[in-house]
Amino acid sequence: MSSTEASGEAPLTYAGAGVDVAAAEDTVRHYARLAKSTARPEVLGGVGPFAAMFQLDVSRYRQPVIVSSADGVGTKLQLAAALGRYGEVGRDLVNHCVNDILTTGAEPLFFLDYLGTNGLAQEHRVEVVAGMAAACLENGVALVGGETADMPDVYRPGDYDIAGFIVGVVERDAAIDGSRIAEGDVLIALPSTGLQTNGYSLVREIWGVGKGLGEANDRAVLDQHYEELQGTLGDALLAVHGSFLRPLQPVLSQLHGIAHITGGGIPGNLGRVFPDHLAARVDLESWAVPPLFRIIQTAGRIAEPEMFRTFNMGVGLVVVAAAEDAPALLDALPGAWTLGAVIPRPSGAPSVLGVPR
Repeated sequence: MSSTEASGEAPLTYAGAGVDVAAAEDTVRHYARLAKSTARPEVLGGVGPFAAMFQLDVSRYRQPVIVSSADGVGTKLQLAAALGRYGEVGRDLVNHCVNDILTTGAEPLFFLDYLGTNGLAQEHRVEVVAGMAAACLENGVALVGGETADMPDVYRPGDYDIAGFIVGVVERDAAIDGSRIAEGDVLIALPSTGLQTNGYSLVREIWGVGKGLGEANDRAVLDQHYEELQGTLGDALLAVHGSFLRPLQPVLSQLHGIAHITGGGIPGNLGRVFPDHLAARVDLESWAVPPLFRIIQTAGRIAEPEMFRTFNMGVGLVVVAAAEDAPALLDALPGAWTLGAVIPRPSGAPSVLGVPR
C-alpha cells in the first residue's frame, strides 16, 4: 500500500493537474479526420506518427527552392473567444502564412500548427483546427500535423494561443526577391479584409474588450451595430484575414516585388522588398480608408501616424510591377488600384514616402 493510499488522500493524476490525456487523444482523432480532408498526393502517412513526411516531386522543378515561414494571429484570439467564435482564427492563421511565403512567389505545400492552452474546451480546439483545415483546402495546402499542448500555469484558465508553420516551393529563377524592382515601376494595392491579424492589442485597449473585464462588457461592445460597417463591431473586427494566393498565382511572373501589409502597416512592410537605392512613393489620395479604421481612430483618439504604423488602413497586399504591365494587372486583380510608384531613394530618406510618420 502506498503512503498516499494509507493516508486516505486521493492519488494524484495528470488529469487532476490539468492535462487530460484521454480527452486529448479523442480530440486528435478529430484532427486526423480534418487533416485527411486536406491531403495532397505527396503526403506520406497521416496525423499520428511522430513526424510528417512529404515527398517533393522533383521532376516538376529544375531548381526548386524551399520557402518557409511561421506566424500567429496575436490577440485577435481574445476577441474571438469573447464572441465564442473559434473557426475564423484558424483560417486567419493559414491565410496569413500562405500570404507570407507568397511574397516570394512560392506555391504552398504543407502546413503544421501549434495550439497551447489551459483548459480550452475540446470542441473549441476542434473548431480552431477545422478552420485551419478549411483554409488549407481553399489554398491547396496539406495539413500534415501539429502539436496541442495543455499548459496549466503558463496560460490563464481558458486561454489559448496558436502558431502556424508553412513550407512551400518556388523555382530559383522565378523567385520574387525585389531584385527586378526598377525606377518607374508601379505599386498596385489589393484591399484588406479589415484588420487582418494586426493591431488587436490597441483595439482591445480602446474598448476594454478581451481584457478579463467580463463577458457582459465584451458582448455589449462587440455586438454594437454601426451603420458605416453595415453590421456589428465584432463582425468587422473578426473578418477573416484573406488569402491572396488565387488571384496572384496567374500573374506572379509579371511581379517584381510583393509586400504583405501586416504588423507595422504600410511604412513597416512595403520597404522590406525594396533595394537600398529605391523607394516607394505612396499616393494617400488613391484610396478611401475603410470606415472601420476611422471608427477605431476616433474612439481611441489616435494620431494619423500611429494609425499607419499599427494598421493596414485597408491595404492588404502591395505588388510592384513594370508600368507597361500595370493596366492588365489592374484588370486581373479584384479590387486593385494604383497605390503609387517606385522612385530613386533620396539620401537619408526612408524607403516608403508619402505616408504619415
